[in-house]
Formats: sequence, structure tokens, C-alpha cells
Amino acid sequence: MCGRYVRTLEPAALAAYLGADEVVGQAPAPSWNVAPTDPVCAAVERRGRRLLETMRWGLIPHWASGRKGPLNINARAETVSATPAFRDSLRRQRCLIPADGFYEWEPKQAGRRPHYVTLASGEPMTFAGLWSAWRDPESGEWVRSCAVITTVANRRLEDIHTRMPVILEPESWDMWLDGELREADALEPLLRPLPAAAITEHPVADLVNNVRNDLPENIAPLPAGLI
Repeated sequence: MCGRYVRTLEPAALAAYLGADEVVGQAPAPSWNVAPTDPVCAAVERRGRRLLETMRWGLIPHWASGRKGPLNINARAETVSATPAFRDSLRRQRCLIPADGFYEWEPKQAGRRPHYVTLASGEPMTFAGLWSAWRDPESGEWVRSCAVITTVANRRLEDIHTRMPVILEPESWDMWLDGELREADALEPLLRPLPAAAITEHPVADLVNNVRNDLPENIAPLPAGLI
């Protein structure tokens, strides 16, 4: 699962990293505690151009009758091609969702301990995402929204949680965004956990548990004496 993450790079830096031609609209401010329904950055391919856009985290299917319903922040790789909320987006509307890292919670006897997960290389992460455009029938407003695809956890994370985001490596970005590629079987090889050696993590304080705590301190390693 991926329920909170960090994104601190400025829009221009994100666009350069993802090879985007343009930043569309007002990008959200940097955040150390991105939460469901927050505005997030996502790169899409449209008419041969790669664009960095702002979307709502929590996919609203194009056919939904209203905003209320399941909070579709994650799509399981194993069932995404068959799940009504996601299958159309998998075929036609895939995106890249950049992050510095993400949080996951380890079950403990006295509650759950948050961990901050990043790439061992220090590079940003790029989640495999899906997006949708939904028109509010009452206001006529168009809402673009997205979800992060998850897969089974790798060996580095399996003791913390059973799931992790699908993290795409740069050489697979073009394939993931290719609008001509619509068969689930062709995309399936990309929906795998990143190797354990590519990931690093450390426990952090409970600050991140409260979405109002959007602070750099959220990602600070927890002192050994408090673990």
C-alpha cells in the first residue's frame, strides 16, 4: 500500500527529471506528508508531448455518478486490468507520479511504527500511476485524478508491510506512457517490485501520523534509543 508520501522537488526540477515538455497549471507546493485527496504532480503523454500536471490523489472513474465512493488511491497490480474503477485507465490513461520517498507502517505490539522509504541511489522515485478525467454533473467542473499501482513488497520491506508501490525505472517510462500500448499483458512485466538492493528505509517519529504535520522533520531518522 501507499497512503502517504513525500514530494519536495520544485515543478521545474520535476519536469526536467521526467523529461516533461511543460508544466501545466499551478503545481502543488512541496510536501513532506502528501495524503489522499491532496493535489499531486503527475506526468502524462498527450498529443506527443509529455506534460507535468496537477491531479487529485484518489481516482474518480470517468463513469462515476458523484465524488462520493471508494477512495481509490491505490490499484493492485494483480487485479488492475479487471477492476472496473481502473481498467479503462490502464488501457488509455497511465501516468508517472514522482516522489522523494514514501511512508509505510510496521505493526508493533504498541501500535504501528512509521518508516520512510527511499531509493538507495538518492534519486527521486517514480510511481506507476493511472489517471482519469471526470466531469461533475452538477457544476460541470472537470476533475483529473490519479491512483498509485501497488505490488507485493520486496524482501527489504516485507517485514514492514506486504505491499509497496510499483516504482518504475527511467528506461520503462516511455513504455508506460505509450498511448498506443493498451494490452494488459504487455504492461504486466513492468508491474513488479523493485529489487530489495535498490531500496533503503529508516524508522521515523509518529509526527507523520497526523496529516497536519507537513514538516521536514517527518523524514528524520528516529534515534536508536527510541526504536
